[in-house]
Order: sequence, then structure tokens, then C-alpha cells
Amino acid sequence: MKVIICGAGQVGWQIARQLSGERNDVTVVDVNPDLVRRATDTLDVQGIVGFASYPDVLERAGARDADLIIAATHSDEVNMVTCQVAHSVFSVPRKIARLRAQSYLDAIYSDLYRREHLPIDVVISPEREVAEAALQRLAAPSTFDTESFMLGRAQLLGIALDDDCPVLNTPLRQLNDLFSTLRAIVVGVRRDGRLFAPDPDDQLFAGDQIYVFTHSEDVNRALEIFGKKAKKQERIVIIGGGNVGLGVARALEARSDRVRAKIIEKSRPTAERAADSLERTIVLHGDGMDMEILLEAAIDRADAVLAVTDDDKTNLLVAVRAKQAGCQMAIALVNDPTLAPLMGPLDIDAYINPRATTVSSILRHIRHGRVRAVYSIGDAEAEMIEAQILSTSSLAGKMIREIDFPEGVLVGGVMKGDKVVKPAAELRLEAGDIIALFAMTSDVREVERLLQVSIDFF
Repeated sequence: MKVIICGAGQVGWQIARQLSGERNDVTVVDVNPDLVRRATDTLDVQGIVGFASYPDVLERAGARDADLIIAATHSDEVNMVTCQVAHSVFSVPRKIARLRAQSYLDAIYSDLYRREHLPIDVVISPEREVAEAALQRLAAPSTFDTESFMLGRAQLLGIALDDDCPVLNTPLRQLNDLFSTLRAIVVGVRRDGRLFAPDPDDQLFAGDQIYVFTHSEDVNRALEIFGKKAKKQERIVIIGGGNVGLGVARALEARSDRVRAKIIEKSRPTAERAADSLERTIVLHGDGMDMEILLEAAIDRADAVLAVTDDDKTNLLVAVRAKQAGCQMAIALVNDPTLAPLMGPLDIDAYINPRATTVSSILRHIRHGRVRAVYSIGDAEAEMIEAQILSTSSLAGKMIREIDFPEGVLVGGVMKGDKVVKPAAELRLEAGDIIALFAMTSDVREVERLLQVSIDFF
């Protein structure tokens, strides 16, 4: 597949890394020569310096025979014009644009993106993706990461194992025997900074970070087995009333269960806009770093604090201060992935990386054929892939034990009809089944080959 990625920032670079690693023909376009040079020096991609919306620049990038263009520059307008030029001049069949301004995303203006207007096939909103990620973290407060699969019937849970975890030093094979009715599989383990797909004889140790794929009905039981308690979040303090914080507050107000949320926002105009947009949420104008304003928001009695300002350091410090004041759980928005190792020492329960959420969303739409969902894990170290099995797939009609999966691939779950079942060696996969696979990044290409997701499905 020939792909043009416009914008070589964090998101563009990461998408280029993913797709070039899967042997796609990737060209990166950016007005900044240093960013283009970084991409071409570190990745197997071609680079073009210039404005992505200029027809001559897209021509040099190979737009005439491109299968897909991803417009992820820092300008919404450049991204929109780039898609228009790609469609009108070069007839690029598929166009994805990242848009941030909320006015462009309002549902009443969705007609704007019809083919005869602005021909954008997929619009990605980082703020909406981050708000959704924040809500999922709040829904599973004892996890550091979570994502829904199989129409919400399954969950991927990231769980940090403590010394009091009751199943430490137990081989995973034995866990399946001890909890035979638990529909959950440990698909990934991070130990000493390295992520890997575990073998059945591997044991779990204190300090491990594990990824568990589980039926949604078994989430609480799975958490208990790994030493965590499920606790309902009723009082939430949100630091930052911008698009992310406002999106989370709106979603909380729409829920049937009564959640008491408060927002602290430093900018008076932004605070006033949030207050006008919300019905039950209390909005406080002040600095989230100020302990007095935190106590006014009753941070000491809060079940969770969600720090989502546009400054990483502020989010980290607010999260630490809130925990010290007695808040039960802290979630921080962190753009810089190199800060992730600080979460444990700082006692921050979970963090959200906007780059990872945006990359996952874009990948989900790129692999839109029989691949129904993709979630990027860690710093693009692995993926959780949900796909439908085709009748022509080499997987169809085989038992799981008969399939030669790569070493870094594990089956997390299978959905037959509307029922999610735990994978077992004797489970036979049939055409139409939905399968969820944990795959190390180096094995994604082989997974796609097994699923027969070829260019015909893109």
C-alpha cells in the first residue's frame, strides 16, 4: 500500500513508523526539514519538504498513485485543504484528516465532509479520543490502561502487580486450571521495561505490568484475582476545562448514575465557557496547583482527579498534590512518553498519552477491512487487533492449537455470534468469528497475512 503522511510530528512519525515497519510504501511530507530528516534517517520512508496542501508538493510525494493520504499537520485548515487537493487533483481513494477545532466537529456540520463538499473519509479528533480514553480509565480505576473490544463485550486491562497480589509466582498455565470459569487471558507482560507475550509456563512477579483480555462481565473478578478492588467513582475533580475536560464532564453528566464532578480551570474565559456548557458540573475558576482551590473542590474526599491541562508538568504535579491531599486515584494527561517511567515513583495511577490514542484511532481506520479495531500498546511496542475471520483465511476451520502463530502473538478472545468465549487449544475458529489478537509490533505483518487483510480490503 502506498501511503502519504502529511505532518512529521509525533503522530505522523509514529504512524510512519508503524506502516513502514509493515513494508508499506510510505512518504512523509512536512514543511520542517529537520522533522523530515529525522523520519528518513530513522525509518524506511521517503521524505518531501514542503507545504502538504500544495499540489506540486503532493505530486512529488507520489499522490497520483497513492492509496491513502493521512493529513496530520498542526493546522486543521491545511489538513482539510490537503484532502481536498488529494481528491480533486489526484483522485486519492482514501483520505484521513486530524481536526482539533470543535466547530469543525459539531454534529450539525457533519454534512461538510460529504464527497461533493470536503471529501474527507475519516475525521480524527485527538481531544475526543483522549476524552474517551479518560472515561475508560475512570471506569476501571484500579488499572493503568484499558480499552473496549467486541462491541463492549470484552476489555483489555493494564494491571500493575503489587506485593500483595495473590497469584504471584504462579505459572499462567496453572492460573487457567485454578480459575477455569474466568474468561480472561494474560496476553502481555512488561518486566524491567520490556514488553513480551508470555508463555504458559511463565510466572508473574511483583512489579510486573500485565495486560489482561477479559469478558466485560468478568472484569471485577479478574481485578480481584490480580489483587485489585473495583470501586465506583462518584466524586471526580477535573483539572482543566478545555476541550478534553469539557468532553469528559459532558459524558459524566449524560450517565444514568449520578457522578458529582467539579472542574478547576485557570483561564476565566475557558471557565465561563465550560460553566455555560454544563448543567450539573461545578466549575471553579482558579489554578489547579493551588492547594486552597483544590480543597475548595473537596479534593481530599474525591474518588479521582483527572489532570488534563495542556501542560505535562502541571498535570503531573497536580496529580501528585491531589494524592497527597487524600484523593484516591490520579490520572494525568502526558504528551511526552519519556515521562511515563515517572508514574510509579510519583504514585500516579494512570496516564493518557494523546499520541497513542490518536495513533490507535488512525490505525483502526487504516486497517478498516476485516480488522475492526486496533489498540496501540505502550510506545507502539505491540497492538491488540480485533478482526473478523474470512472464509478464505487460513484460520477458518482450524483449532487454535493447529495454527502456527508467531511467538509474539496470543489469542485474547473469540466472539461467536454475540457470545465472547475464552480461547482454548481445542476451540475451532469458523468464518465470521471475531478474534482478538495481542501481537508484538514485529509480528503485525504476519498477523495480517494470517487474516488475509490484503490491499483489497483497504
